[in-house]
Formats: sequence, structure tokens, C-alpha cells
Amino acid sequence: MSAPLLDLQDIHKRLQKQHVLNGVNLQVHEGENMVIIGRSGGGKSVLLRHIMGLLRPDKGHVFFRGRDLTLISEEDLTTVRREMGMLFQNGALFDSLSVGENVAFSLREEGKLNEAEIIKEVARALKIVDLPGQESKMPSEISGGMKKRVALARAAISRPSLMLYDEPTAGLDPIVSDSINKLILRLGEEYNMTAIIVTHDMVSAYEIADRIAMLHEGKIYCVETPDAIQKSEDPVVMRFVRGISMVSDAIF
Repeated sequence: MSAPLLDLQDIHKRLQKQHVLNGVNLQVHEGENMVIIGRSGGGKSVLLRHIMGLLRPDKGHVFFRGRDLTLISEEDLTTVRREMGMLFQNGALFDSLSVGENVAFSLREEGKLNEAEIIKEVARALKIVDLPGQESKMPSEISGGMKKRVALARAAISRPSLMLYDEPTAGLDPIVSDSINKLILRLGEEYNMTAIIVTHDMVSAYEIADRIAMLHEGKIYCVETPDAIQKSEDPVVMRFVRGISMVSDAIF
């Protein structure tokens, strides 16, 4: 197998008194859809921030295309981040900008395309997410599911090598969630992107993933195919994917 696009080696991170990441090791290969599951507050979003270079580990290394992101300057990190896209959990659209302006934002910031080219790319991205001709609408005029699609188009329009998704189906009904899953797969195919998807939604995980990594007690507990995760008899894995609590987990 070729060298991984992303290689996380022994990542440790303390936030206040909590040891959130306690030796994370994970490799993600080019073209792969890697889903990360695990309990709420277990460090999944913190891990995404380390991949983006928004947080630096207390110990360990983040290699992207063989380059150690923990050792480079903020200026060099800015250049590396141009190869990454991020879909935040709430979409994080700019309320004062139209749909088209939101999607075009990164292209205008880069300044590599003229206005006609930007308009063409925006139209193409919106068509991919099934929102053709919606450029002039404002975020306040569209539904939550549509906002998520616009955010998808905005994150993917610059064609990053690596896309990071933080709970892409959170707060959406099953039908809209299914459409988002299909769009994630379509964007990966259209733009030839590698993806890391953090989710609690096991239906989505099984549909999207090539492999599923489980984060447990600050470490990657296992990395398996969706089929192996579904059939696992490991009590830690089984309890999570089937939603089985223990008395000690209850909050009174």
C-alpha cells in the first residue's frame, strides 16, 4: 500500500485537566472515506482540529503528505490548509452573504480565478449538491438541510485533497441525512477527495465509510470495515454501535 495521505502518530492533548487524546495513531490513505465514531466528548472534534493545525498536540506528530504539521510555521500551515476543506457541524454560513457569495468565498480569497470563472465554479458546485440556480437566496431563506448543502458546496469548491466533516447529519431528519450522505460520496467522486467524517450516526457511517475508526478513552480502539464493525462482538464496539448503555452511564 502507498504511503498514507495522513498519518497521526501518538497524539496526546490535555484540555484543562482532561487528557482528551491519549496516544492516537491513525493512517488515512488517498481516496479513502474514513469515518471516526466514539462517544460524545471523547475528542473526535479535537482530533479534527489537530489535523487542520488549529491545535497542536502536547506530544506526537501529524504528517500530511509526509510533512510534519507539528513542526512547521503558522505561515506554512496556512498553505497546507488550502489542501483541506472543513464542514462544520452547524454549517457556519455567513448570514450577510448570499448563497452564491458563501460558496464563492474561498475562491475570491485565493484570487486565482476571474469573476466569470468563479461564477461558473459556483454554479457547478451548487448543481452537484442539488441546488442549481439558488445563488441569490440568503441563508435565512433556506431550510436547515439546504444550508448544509450550501456549506458542503462551499467547503468542496476549491477541490481540497482532504475533506473533514464534523457531524454532517446532526439535527437532520433521516431522509435529509440520507441525501447528505449521498452528496458526500458524490463530492468525493467528482473532486477526487479523501474524506474524514466524524459522526454518531451509524446509518451514515455504514453508508459512507471505507473504514471506521473508533475513538475510545483517548485512543483509536479499533479500525475496521463497516461490515466488521456491524458484526463485532467486542463489548465496547457492540455497546456503542447498538446504543446499549450501562447503569453507570446514566445521568440522574
